[in-house]
Amino acid sequence: MISYAPMTSGLLTGAMTRERAAALPPDDFRSRNPEFREPRLSKNLELVERLRDVGARHGRGPGEVAIAWVLNHRAITGAIVGARNAKQVEDIMRAGELTLTPEEIAEIEGAAVAAASR
Repeated sequence: MISYAPMTSGLLTGAMTRERAAALPPDDFRSRNPEFREPRLSKNLELVERLRDVGARHGRGPGEVAIAWVLNHRAITGAIVGARNAKQVEDIMRAGELTLTPEEIAEIEGAAVAAASR
């Protein structure tokens, strides 16, 4: 199985804020995506903070942790990840080398379940 958009179209990279989400232009598909609007946006930004906390332990960003978490799942054999510049590509490649502990995986999964609850 291949995961598509494991960083949720940029939402889990750590670069998205409430202000940035509110300023998305109407022609940006994310402006119509419920994940980028309240009440889901706040829950997703809480998940980003959890990813940021885990990443800080490894010297990595939240997007790298999101990709590593997805790739950790036994059923996932790959991930389709977008990038806009060389730095993002480097971070994406480094995510494949990140090994999360079982405790970190549980921490992320708990935050993901909380973010997914309505």
